[in-house]
Amino acid sequence: MEVLYPRCAGLDVHAGSVTACVRVATGSEVTRHHDTVPTTTQGLLALGEWLTAHGCTHVAMEAIGVYWKPVWHVLEDNFTLILANAMHIRNVPGRKSDMNDATWMADLLAHGLIRSSFVPPAPIQQLRDLTRTRKQLMREMTRHIQRIQKTLEDANLKIIHVMSNIVGTSGRAILDALVAGETDPERLADLTRGRLKATRAELVHALHGRVADHHRFMTKLHLTQIDALDAAVHDIDTRVGNALGPFRAAVSLLTTMPGLSDTTARVLVAEIGTDMTRFPSAGHLISWAGLCPRLDESAGKRRSTRTRQATPWLKTTLVTAAWAATRKKEYLSSSAVSADSKPSRREEGHPRRGQLDADRDVLHASRWSRVPRFGGQYFVHRDKEQMAKRLIDRLRKLGIAVEVKAA
Repeated sequence: MEVLYPRCAGLDVHAGSVTACVRVATGSEVTRHHDTVPTTTQGLLALGEWLTAHGCTHVAMEAIGVYWKPVWHVLEDNFTLILANAMHIRNVPGRKSDMNDATWMADLLAHGLIRSSFVPPAPIQQLRDLTRTRKQLMREMTRHIQRIQKTLEDANLKIIHVMSNIVGTSGRAILDALVAGETDPERLADLTRGRLKATRAELVHALHGRVADHHRFMTKLHLTQIDALDAAVHDIDTRVGNALGPFRAAVSLLTTMPGLSDTTARVLVAEIGTDMTRFPSAGHLISWAGLCPRLDESAGKRRSTRTRQATPWLKTTLVTAAWAATRKKEYLSSSAVSADSKPSRREEGHPRRGQLDADRDVLHASRWSRVPRFGGQYFVHRDKEQMAKRLIDRLRKLGIAVEVKAA
């Protein structure tokens, strides 16, 4: 097998140490050198000097948690780094050790058998940290709201049945009054603002309960946590706004797509970046996001088409955006994401596939990094043969025999 990188190294990274193997190929002779260093800054600098002394040009390491990041930051200026997916570089069972793992990675890298994972530049990584932290804080806020709902149910207050948002303007006014000791349903109902989905009589009826000091304490505790989380989210939004300087045009462009809010556009930029040359085609990007069917075929039979597990940060955001997009008129008329025949999957009785189609549409259109107004037939003409095959298959499933001739 051809050797692409005669001087390369594999790193087996752990929380406290890094085991390195340098592979040096001189003609048909191969020599290997091993070393183990701590993951302190001094240890990683010494590792870089050791690799340079052996003339290494390429270095591969495994993507394990966050332990690879300090190693990457120290070595990225002096070497071509390859971040390997752990599933792609599994060694032969029964030969597991740190030294063997590093040697195996060096051998694979020398022959060009490791596909590098996507590592965004530093500004995108910082933006990604902010958007992911924001999502975690929003999830924690939702948990506290659910705990307030449990407390209200324990006090036999049926607010959640007559109010869609118990921490909105009206709901928060009622909760603050309850914490302050107010129990009169009529006075509590007077605190509402705007229109509610329930009548006043229903609201007063729902506010009859048995509120104890314990319920007031628990409600106040959770409201305090919600306020703190809300302030933290506000700080993150301000920070994200400042970090979006170089990417503000891309975010503004993405928000022109149906279903994409400003927050969703920020998450897309943070997760996939703005340099689409890293993905040779839209299909590569969709596969990387874990939205394409799995290829699992044996003896001519397809055993499974389930999508693989992928980063939840991007996938959940795409699902949210797709649900919003499918409720927009633009999605079915003038938008490019409508061209992949959105209703077709649901007509065949596959609502989940229809949802995945919408997810892929959003990601497909996002890759173009332009206003998605190519017209509803853009992708139909671009993928003419694939669309024709799909329509013929649908007719055959309906029991209709067709003969196709070129126009």
